[in-house]
Amino acid sequence: MVLSVLGAYAVASVLATQLILANVGSMGLAVTMRDRLHATNHDLFGLFPTYVPLLLIAFVHAMPVAVGLARLLPKSATALFVLAGFVAVLAIHLIMKQVLGLNGIAAVREVHGLLSQALAGAFGGYLYFVFSGRAFRKEEKISSPPL
Repeated sequence: MVLSVLGAYAVASVLATQLILANVGSMGLAVTMRDRLHATNHDLFGLFPTYVPLLLIAFVHAMPVAVGLARLLPKSATALFVLAGFVAVLAIHLIMKQVLGLNGIAAVREVHGLLSQALAGAFGGYLYFVFSGRAFRKEEKISSPPL
């Protein structure tokens, strides 16, 4: 679970930073590669204490659901984990907006920023599928010799 959350976090942080910098650039301000690297590094460390726990909470709830569904639908396991990660991250941002009235990350103020964060969650869901070693994995079922 930890690797999937960290993977989702890294992608989410980088995407959020680059989307904000793209908005800054669209206003006519110069954004150099050095600026991009510095801001990315700053956000990777700066968002960590707040965003990683939120992602962990989301994944702790979403991945068991994906596990249960993948047992029922083993041929769809990959898609189910990807979808679980996508929905989990989407949900934390929508819930924070509705309950607290805030966007935890500036990039989610716009739809494409929200979707980029959900895609980072999808990547984390895929990582969970890859690293979890679940018995319902397609590759294991195909490559396992009959007993």
